[in-house]
Amino acid sequence: MNTQNPHKILFERPNLDELTQHYTVVDPHFHTHYSDGFNSVAAIVKRARELNIGIAVTDHNEIQGAVELDRYKNILSIPGIEITSKEGTHILVYFYDVKGMKSFYKNDLQPNMGHDIMSSTSLEMEEIIERARAFESVVVFPHPYSATFTGIHNSYFSEERLDRLFKMVDGIEAINAENLNKWNLRSALLGFNLDIGITGGSDGHRLAQMGKVVSYASCKNDRHDFLDAIKNKQTKVIGKEIDLIRKVTSNSVKLRNNIKNYPDMVEKNLKYSYTVINSKSKTFKDNVKRSLNGRFKERRKKYRAL
Repeated sequence: MNTQNPHKILFERPNLDELTQHYTVVDPHFHTHYSDGFNSVAAIVKRARELNIGIAVTDHNEIQGAVELDRYKNILSIPGIEITSKEGTHILVYFYDVKGMKSFYKNDLQPNMGHDIMSSTSLEMEEIIERARAFESVVVFPHPYSATFTGIHNSYFSEERLDRLFKMVDGIEAINAENLNKWNLRSALLGFNLDIGITGGSDGHRLAQMGKVVSYASCKNDRHDFLDAIKNKQTKVIGKEIDLIRKVTSNSVKLRNNIKNYPDMVEKNLKYSYTVINSKSKTFKDNVKRSLNGRFKERRKKYRAL
C-alpha cells in the first residue's frame, strides 16, 4: 500500500503494519457483548493492541463497554455510542471524555430509551444531534446507505430533511465492513460530495472483523487530536467488506442477541416498508390501482357470464 496515496477513500485491504508507522489508525465502530457483539472489552483491547490500532466501542444505546474501555491504558480509546433514533435509524456519537458521555447518557438518552437495548429511542434524529451538541462530541452517520432503515439515506427522510441533517453532523461513515459493497460505494460517493468529515469502521461484532476497515490521520496518537481530525476533514479511510462466511457468522451472533427484540424489529421493518410504499410516485400508485381494477373487472365479467 502506498502510504502517500492522495485518495481519501480506498477500497483495499489495509496493511496495518505499514499504516501505523505513518499515521494514527483507529477502528471507530466496534460492538461488545453489552449490546449485540460477541466479545468482552478485555478481549477487544487485547486484539487492538496486537494490531497496534486505536478502538472505539460503540454499542447500541449502551455505554458500559465504552466506560470499561476507558479504564485501559497504553491504548488509544474513544468513548462512543451508536444510538437508534425514533425513526429506527442509527447515529454514532463520539465523546472527548467519558464524563461527558456519562452525562449525556444519564440525562438525555436513558429517559428516552425503548423497552430493550436494541429498541428505538423516543428521540427523533434532529433532537439526538442537538442534545449531543451540548457536549464536546463528534457526530457521524454510520452506513448511510444500507439495505434497511438503519442508514440515514432511506425513504423515511425527505431530501429536504436529509440536506438539513447532513449540515448538522461532523461526518459520515464511507466504508462499513459489515455492509454490502454496492451500499458502501454509494456511501463513499456521498462522502466525496458532502463537505464534511469521513470515517470508516469494521462495525465489528467479533474479533476477526477488527481492522478490516479503519480510519487514519496524520495527527498525534491521541483521542482529542483524532476526533479533531474528523471534524477538520483530515481523516482518510481504507478497507473492504468482510467475506460472506464471516458475514454469516456475524449475523448469526447478532440474531442470537437480538432474538428477544424480534417483534420490535419486525414492527420497524413494517413501518419502513409502509413509508417506502407511500413515497413512490403517484404514477406508480395509479398503475397498481389500474392493475387491480382490471383484474376485478375481468373477474366480474366471468361471474356475469356464468
